[in-house]
Amino acid sequence: MEKLTFYALSAPEKLDRIGAYLSERLIRDVSRHRYGYVCIAMEALDQLLMACHCQSINLFVESFLKMVAKLLESEKPNLQILGTNSFVKFANIEEDTPSYHRSYDFFVSRFSEMCHSNHDDPDVRTKIRMSGIKGLQGVVRKTVNDELQANIWDPQHMDKIVPSLLFNLQHAEEAESRSPSPLQAAEKEKESPTELAERCLRELLGRAAYGNIKNAIKPVLIHLDNHTLWEPKIFAIRCFKIIMYSIQPQHSHLVIQQLLGHLDANSKSAATVRAGIVEVLSEAAVIAASGSVGPTVLEVFNTLLRQLRLSIDYALTGSYDGAAAVSTRIIKEHEERMFQEAVIKTIGSFASTLPTYQRSEVMLFIMSKVPLPSLHQAIEAGKAGENRNRLTQIMLLKSLLQVSLGFQCSNMLTALPSSFLDRLLSAALMEDAEIRLFVLEILISFIDRHGNRHKFSTISTISDISVLKLKVDKCSRQDTVFMKKHAQQLYRHIYLTCKEESNGQAHYEALYSMLVLLSIELANEEVVVDLIRLVLAVQEIAQINEDNLPAYNRCALYALGAAYLNLISQLTTVPTFCQHIHEVIQMRQKEAPYLLPEDVFVERPRLSRSLDRLGPEVFFRQSKISEVLGGSGYNSDRLSTPYIPQLTDEDRLSKRKSIGETISLQVEVESRNSPEREERAPAEEITYETLKKAIADSVAVEEQERERRRQVVEKFQKAPFEEIAAHCGARATLLQSKLNQIFEITIRPPPSPSGTITAAYGQPQNHSIPVYEMKFPDLCVY
Repeated sequence: MEKLTFYALSAPEKLDRIGAYLSERLIRDVSRHRYGYVCIAMEALDQLLMACHCQSINLFVESFLKMVAKLLESEKPNLQILGTNSFVKFANIEEDTPSYHRSYDFFVSRFSEMCHSNHDDPDVRTKIRMSGIKGLQGVVRKTVNDELQANIWDPQHMDKIVPSLLFNLQHAEEAESRSPSPLQAAEKEKESPTELAERCLRELLGRAAYGNIKNAIKPVLIHLDNHTLWEPKIFAIRCFKIIMYSIQPQHSHLVIQQLLGHLDANSKSAATVRAGIVEVLSEAAVIAASGSVGPTVLEVFNTLLRQLRLSIDYALTGSYDGAAAVSTRIIKEHEERMFQEAVIKTIGSFASTLPTYQRSEVMLFIMSKVPLPSLHQAIEAGKAGENRNRLTQIMLLKSLLQVSLGFQCSNMLTALPSSFLDRLLSAALMEDAEIRLFVLEILISFIDRHGNRHKFSTISTISDISVLKLKVDKCSRQDTVFMKKHAQQLYRHIYLTCKEESNGQAHYEALYSMLVLLSIELANEEVVVDLIRLVLAVQEIAQINEDNLPAYNRCALYALGAAYLNLISQLTTVPTFCQHIHEVIQMRQKEAPYLLPEDVFVERPRLSRSLDRLGPEVFFRQSKISEVLGGSGYNSDRLSTPYIPQLTDEDRLSKRKSIGETISLQVEVESRNSPEREERAPAEEITYETLKKAIADSVAVEEQERERRRQVVEKFQKAPFEEIAAHCGARATLLQSKLNQIFEITIRPPPSPSGTITAAYGQPQNHSIPVYEMKFPDLCVY
């Protein structure tokens, strides 16, 4: 070998003939089963290849590849492994000159075939598969960086390479799950086909450029489809984790887009398949956060929401084609519900990766899709239409809740713009109790910016709130502006939600959290006063009971008021206020424990039927609260005014009787000049007489105006010229005097402190020259 190597190096032009001769010998020896000579020939070729790097190596490589191909074609596993090892050594050599005509198609096909080996002997099978994986790794290394080579990223190659690697990943998982015995520990120390396949897949994806990602991902999706690997979804998630961590971070969004496209393509597949794809999307989105989710953020959510709507249709019809299929309905409905939950979870995963401004956009986008009974959005008629709308509303609000969880925004005006808040609050007035609860939860997740929510999950009259360790910040200027703009709207919806008969314990807990969080997060002195008035008005709902609420609802409202006033009295730290609240709570503990949260918000609430015969000592009195807080600098006039919500367009649009009936036409009028002072103007009673009088008044005004115009025209037509001239002259003189005063003020500068008016250069300033005295150059005069 030494002599042969020396000869080849000293006469490189002979190298191709040496290669041709060795190739001829090897082919003959293979056919005659002289495997010893075959090994010698391959070793000689390997050594020559490693030693010689001259310009004419290309022709020698042709002979070498022909010999490797011959070995790979053999049925003998040892020869296949020998050929692969030689090819891998060759793949690691960096050639000086590129090759234009070399083809690796046969090698890709053969190595892929070896990856799928089904040899009877498990050890031999493992060796052949590992050789196949190593061979593919060699082909990738050899071709991926050489622009003149056949493009390895072409679909015809990727469709062989990627499934071969995935097959080994998947097969090993099955083997491990069947026999995880401790005796295999020694064998596991050696590299398994799974580990090698994963390493090769990572290397392949790591080398993928922007334009090649799609060709690499498509075979993965097809493989998972063909082998029904979306349903257990463990393997699919593992594959995409490998993909997401291997590719360059800036290409992450391409993978997301491929998955979204695949989800659309599988719109009519089984719910379990779609759920698997969505779960994979969810996992991929979290990893993609470190790179980029791409420019089409809303497209992601649009696809997911479209799938959600389709799923609702499938669940209602029990068929993917719209025709009812009663036999499979129950199974499908259950599976569709799982799919819907998976979509909602994925929407949350995606949203958590986005910056604040994009999350706000996404929330607006989702809210715009919620069907609401307003002028702008037609709601489907009939029983099926109602069901579809209800399910759509619930699913979209669930999605919205997922997006809003953990949403931190210092400026509430940007977090809750009017267009979003109006739509959200109109959903708060719907009959469906579940929808109302979702709206409350969404609002709470927005308002709770310091993580205080969990401290109010149960309603109680706690004697010392310092144990709650509340995080309270001073109300910022932006928060004050937000409350000035939207406070009345929020109070009104809280008030109306309290009147709902279908409220359960969860609703009262959410309302309590809402009131408390408003007091902690967004409250200044005015907001605190308004919230106290609101809670007293809620107490009045239970007391007067115009809506014939059940005993539980009335007791719950009393208990809600007690818990909130107990907490706000300790936050305001006014001793006399705390004392009054404490006295009423003590009185309730003795006389009427069923008016306190400890007796109402339990598994078996203790209620009383005699709520109308209660004495005044168990109620919080507005006059008393106004008196004690007024003495501490709070606005007592505002406190003593009962809270009454305003009637809005929303109530007229809503088809619900209860809302229209509950609000009287008495409108709260606030003084524009002094926001601190609030005066109530009693609403004027509108009768037939007042309407008739208003029409008569407007007619009289028109008559007077017409008479005045007639007199002016007549005067100018009949009066002597001197009189008209004198009249107009007097008005002109008056106007001129006013104008002169204005000019005096604007032209003449204010007197300087020294008493003399000086110009910029210290010269005494002359009076301005009239226009007619100014000298203009001849060319300026027309």
